[in-house]
Amino acid sequence: MTTVRRAVLTLPAAPLGPDDPLPALRAPAGAHAVDPRTLAELPRDMARGIGRAPLRSLLPAPVRDGYGRERTPADLDTIVIENDRLRVTVLPGLGGRVHSLHHKPTGRELLYRNPVFQPAAFALNGAWFSGGVEWNIGATGHTTLSCSPLHAATVRAPDGGPMLRLWEWERLRDLPFQVDLWLPEGSDFLYVGVRIRNPHERTAPVYWWSNIAVPEDRRVLAPADAAWHHGYDRGLSRVPVPAAGDGTDRTYPLNSTHAADWFYDLPEGQRRWIAALDADGTGLVQTSTDPLRGRKLFVWGTGRGGRRWQEWLTEPGTPGYAEIQAGLARTQLEHLELAGGAEFSWLEAYGPLATDPATALGEDWTAARADVERSLSGALPRAAVDAAYTAWREGAADLPPEEVLAAGSGWGALEVLRGRHELPGTPFPESTLGPEQEPWRELLRTGVLPAPASGATPLIAPLVAPPWRDMLETAPADPTTEYQLGIAQWHAGDRAQAVRSWERGLKEARTRWPLLYCLAVADREDGHPERAAEHFTEAFNDHEAAQAGPVAPHPGAATGTGAAEADADDDGAGAPVALALGREALDALLAVDRPDRARALWQRLPDSARRRGAFRLLEVRLLLAERRPDEARAVFDAGFEVADLREGAEILGELWQRITDEILPEAYEFRMRPS
Repeated sequence: MTTVRRAVLTLPAAPLGPDDPLPALRAPAGAHAVDPRTLAELPRDMARGIGRAPLRSLLPAPVRDGYGRERTPADLDTIVIENDRLRVTVLPGLGGRVHSLHHKPTGRELLYRNPVFQPAAFALNGAWFSGGVEWNIGATGHTTLSCSPLHAATVRAPDGGPMLRLWEWERLRDLPFQVDLWLPEGSDFLYVGVRIRNPHERTAPVYWWSNIAVPEDRRVLAPADAAWHHGYDRGLSRVPVPAAGDGTDRTYPLNSTHAADWFYDLPEGQRRWIAALDADGTGLVQTSTDPLRGRKLFVWGTGRGGRRWQEWLTEPGTPGYAEIQAGLARTQLEHLELAGGAEFSWLEAYGPLATDPATALGEDWTAARADVERSLSGALPRAAVDAAYTAWREGAADLPPEEVLAAGSGWGALEVLRGRHELPGTPFPESTLGPEQEPWRELLRTGVLPAPASGATPLIAPLVAPPWRDMLETAPADPTTEYQLGIAQWHAGDRAQAVRSWERGLKEARTRWPLLYCLAVADREDGHPERAAEHFTEAFNDHEAAQAGPVAPHPGAATGTGAAEADADDDGAGAPVALALGREALDALLAVDRPDRARALWQRLPDSARRRGAFRLLEVRLLLAERRPDEARAVFDAGFEVADLREGAEILGELWQRITDEILPEAYEFRMRPS
C-alpha cells in the first residue's frame, strides 16, 4: 500500500541566513533576456509571449542573500511518499522540491540528487539550490519560493490512497497554486497534478516550468526535429535536432562546451515527453497531458566556467548534472495569459524507462525517438495519463486537506481575508497569519497602517497589489504609509508619484534611511548616478547614527513614530541593514569615480564585513580606482568567495583583466558565454 510519512534528511548545509532587509525595487538581472534585434525576427506569437508583462521589480518578494558557503550537518524535514515500486522524498520547507526518486526493483536513483544543500544566487530573488525536481512559477527564471516553505498535507488520491498536496500563494504574480503528488498502488510512475488559479477579475501573466535534474552522462530525447537555442549571449535561434546545424549531437550534454538552453519544438498533436537515458538505454522519462507544451534541455557545458559552477553548487569531485524541463510555453522566455476566474491544470508523470540502447542511443534520430515512444507507450500509455488527469481534476483536486504536515507562509491567508476568495482544496486559514502580515491585517481592519513599535525593526514587509495600493492611498499619510505607498506606486510603474511619496515621508520621518534608500534607487534607475551616490551614502550615515543611539528629530519632523522610525537593535538585528546599505553605497560611489569617499566609508565598516567575499570584491574595485593594481592582485591571490555571485556574472573576469594578462584562475572562472 502507498504511504505518506514525515522523515528527516541530514545533509551538509549552508544556513540561509537573513533576507536582505531592503525592498527589492529593481528587476532581476536579465541573464535570460533576448536582444531586441533577435526579438524582431521571431514568430509574432513567440515575441508577444516574450514581451508579456516583464517584471518591473521583485516586489513584494525579498532578496535572499544572507547565506554563506560554510556547510555543517543539518536536519531537513522531508515527506516520503512510497509504494512497493518507488520511494519519493520531498522537501516541503524548500519549495516542495522532490529531492529523490528511487526505483526499488532496480535500486536506481532516477534524479540527480545533490549530496549537499548549498544556496546560490540563481533564483529570481537569490537563494536557490541544485538537484531533484523543482516547481517554477512566477516569471522567467527559478521561482522566488526555491528556498521557502510550502503548505503540505495529505489528501485522498483518485484511487483512494494517500496523496501529498503542496500549495502556496505565489507573490510575484499574486496567484495561488497547488501540486498534488501520488503513487498508485503498484505503479512505477509518480503522478503530479498541478493547478494554477487566477481568483482576480484581471488577466494575469503565468509562467510554469518543472525543472528536473539528471546526471549529465545521459542522452536526452524529446519528440522534436528542431529546437530553439538560447545562450548567455541573449540570442534565440531555431536549429535542427540532434545536430544543431554544426554536426555535433547536442542531445548528449557533454558534447556542448558552453552553457545553453535547448527548447524542443514539439509538433501539435505529439505526445509530450522527455527522457534522459544512460549507456544501457535506461533512465528517467517525464510525460504529461497536452497543456504542458514545452520541453527543454539545459547544459552547463564542458568549459571552465560551466565546470566551476557545477563545483560551486555542490562539492568538487561530484558528478555533474543537466536539466530536463517541461513548461506551459515553448520557451522559458514566454508567459501565457490566464483570464480572471480561470485556471491552468495538467498532469505529469515521472518514472523509469528501459529502451533498446542500440536504437535509442543510435545515430538515427527518427528511430531513436520512435523506440523511446514505443517503450513509453508500453510502460504508461497516453490514454492512462489522460484518464489519471480526469480522475484527479474531477475527483480529488478540490478535496480538502486531511492531515497537515507542514505550514507555508501567511500571505495567502491575508489575500483570502482581503478578497474573500473561495479556493476549494487549498485553504489559507487565518491561523497561518503571522507577525509579517499583522500590520496589513490592521490596515484592512481599520484603514490605518500601524507604525512599528518602539524598538522594533523599522521595515514592514511590503505589499504592492492594486487593492493594497488603493488602501494605502486613503490611509492617514504618515511616514510609514508614504514609504509603503511609494513602494507600491514604484511597482506599478508610477515612478514619479513614488518619488513624491517618499519625499513627503522624508519630511516627517525621524529615521530616514529607508526613504533615502528608495530615493537612491530611483536616482540610479532614472540615470542620476551622482545623486544616487549621495542618497545611498546619506542612508548609510543615517542608519549608522541610529545604531549609535537615540535619533534626534529631523528639523520639521513629527514627534510620533513613522516609516522606519525606531531603530534600536540591541540584539544586533541592524547588522543586515548596515551591510546592505554599505554595499550599495560603496558600489554607487565607485560607479561615479569617488574612491576617496568610498575609502572613508570602507574604513567605517566592521572588520567582519570587510572579510566577506562580496566586500572583498568591492575592495578590489576600490583599489583599482585608487590605482593600486598590485594590492588588488594581492586580494585575488589571498582568495575570496562571493557567496551570492549571480548567474551569468562576469565581474571577476573583468576585474582580473584590468590587473593582468594572465589566465583567470579556475577559482574565479564563472563566465558562461563563449569568449
